[in-house]
Amino acid sequence: MHVLLTGVAGFIGYHCAQRLLKDGHAVTGIDNLNSYYDVKLKEARLARLQGHKDFRFVKQDISVPGLPRILEHEAGNGVTHVLHLAAQAGVRHSLENPRAYLDSNLAGPLGILEYARANKMTHVVYASSSSVYGGNTKTPFSVKDPVEHPVSLYAATKRGGELMAETYAHLFAIPLTGLRFFTVYGPWGRPDMAAYLFCRKIIDNAPIPVFNHGDMQRDFTYIDDIVDGVMGALARAPKAGDGKAPHNIYNLGNAHPEKLTDFIAGIERCLGKKAAYDFKPMQPGDVPVTSADITESTRDFGFQPRVNIAEGLERFVAWFREYHKVA
Repeated sequence: MHVLLTGVAGFIGYHCAQRLLKDGHAVTGIDNLNSYYDVKLKEARLARLQGHKDFRFVKQDISVPGLPRILEHEAGNGVTHVLHLAAQAGVRHSLENPRAYLDSNLAGPLGILEYARANKMTHVVYASSSSVYGGNTKTPFSVKDPVEHPVSLYAATKRGGELMAETYAHLFAIPLTGLRFFTVYGPWGRPDMAAYLFCRKIIDNAPIPVFNHGDMQRDFTYIDDIVDGVMGALARAPKAGDGKAPHNIYNLGNAHPEKLTDFIAGIERCLGKKAAYDFKPMQPGDVPVTSADITESTRDFGFQPRVNIAEGLERFVAWFREYHKVA
């Protein structure tokens, strides 16, 4: 495969690029290296990819008009698959900068779909989010559940991306697969995500903001398990049939929600240091529980999470200490 991978300097994008290169595939990586969080972290991830004979990096904003033409020029010939991971992430940030979500999460995917249409891609896999389940109270969340009531703009834009994908699969027979990620963590993770944020606060002797007074559960999913799922999905392009467009959506989660306070306690054990808690009410756009039903992803491409929370946090904290040179 030759994969056009958007968001290649991001957390999941970097790990997926590493796996693809290791498995002998070519990767053309796209990223705009924006300043949503520390650009040095993105550059450090990217530095670990550059120099590989089958990797090429293109700095590019995917929300610009004319993206299909730009990508045709930059990617050159031979791209067969698209792994579209670029997005404006973060539920809470969507309250402060909504325009960034419309640009990255709606205009960006539209450009990718147009590129796939013009170049007859074998398969396009794109990132969605467990946030699309909104305020659903039935758990675990199934891909068969209704998802028409998002509780954040971020969730609304990710659901919009799914609907655009369904339309393009129907109209133009483009094989498309959407992956709803559930709270991914691990080495090289984002600084605004729980593991990184909590680790930093504990080391700095700063109080941890704990929303909904700690009464929250998340289906924390280790990055290696997510990459396994992405690779499994990428290798299995959906087919049209019985009036259905070639478009599938899957959950990728640990299928074992953890209490937020237990997650913090796991980081405390790894650091050998107690946290100071700053209990707060639920923030707008947040939900109390996420939980993945992975029946379809297990059935169709053998997705099976293997890294438990204790092992995953040990690996993350070890990386955090090394990256930040913390004893």
